[in-house]
Amino acid sequence: MCTAATYRTKDRYFGRTLDYEFSYNETVAVTPRNYPFKFRKAKALDTHYAIIGMAFVVDGYPLYYDAVNEKGIGMAGLNFPQNADYKEEAEGKDNISPFEFIPWILGQCATLDEAKTLLARINLVDINFSEQLPLSPLHWIVSDGVNSVTVEQMKDGLRIYDNPVGILTNNPPFDIQLFNLNNYIGLSTEPPVNSFAKDLSLNVYSRGMGGMGLPGDLSSASRFVKAVFTKMNSVSGETESESISQFFHILGSVAQQRGCVHMGNGQYEITIYTSCCNMDKGIYYYTTYENSQITAVDMHHENLDASQVISYPLVEGQQILAQN
Repeated sequence: MCTAATYRTKDRYFGRTLDYEFSYNETVAVTPRNYPFKFRKAKALDTHYAIIGMAFVVDGYPLYYDAVNEKGIGMAGLNFPQNADYKEEAEGKDNISPFEFIPWILGQCATLDEAKTLLARINLVDINFSEQLPLSPLHWIVSDGVNSVTVEQMKDGLRIYDNPVGILTNNPPFDIQLFNLNNYIGLSTEPPVNSFAKDLSLNVYSRGMGGMGLPGDLSSASRFVKAVFTKMNSVSGETESESISQFFHILGSVAQQRGCVHMGNGQYEITIYTSCCNMDKGIYYYTTYENSQITAVDMHHENLDASQVISYPLVEGQQILAQN
């Protein structure tokens, strides 16, 4: 399971956690403008906007988990089991396989409005990348760092929701997740006032009691509430260092530690990586489960007019600064 988030200070930021029990050896991948994106049921994009993000690169093709294009549009796919429903090819639609969805949108869209225009024509078709790599059940967040939408294709069709909180986790469907926030209307960052019983002398005995009732478990519904509360009440400075540090703290509030979610056979779900991309500068920052130091890849340090994907393996070993 995973959590995606947006954040804005002076610049705009987009990122996610990838929570899973094993890695596909993903890398930070820069796809330059002249890499030919070929699609199974749509015309190829021989030229397109440059893209940076986390991907599993197979035979030179980047299978993006999350990415941002050079125009500042971001997109991430998150697990959506039992709900995602991919269709047969449909006439009059853009028939795109889910593994092609991120490059299809980010390759062509410079604004969220342009993305919404393409999304209205999307039909996510049930075509695997290969026999060895079948499709995952996903839903998506698409954002310009200020406004966001959630895309879910279910049995009853395609749903596109405005996402006013800029957060996405997993199940249940997004409209239910958003409605569930009503159950936490009384939470506050301020000390609570006694409204329990006027005749009882009740005291604030600890800091943070205004947030009592905020979920702390690792279920997707609880992570959604926790991430929204943390993000919507987040305060940071506007420098790059302050902004990305705060972003990683926001997603750190829903990180998964090895041992807490048992998947059976000795496997545990963990936060394999956490990402934060500056959407204005095209800098992709990340940490991994074993390496809490922030590592950065700048797309503009590459030749964005090239025609081959550039990949950077993740720095996974812990980096420790010895001060004496």
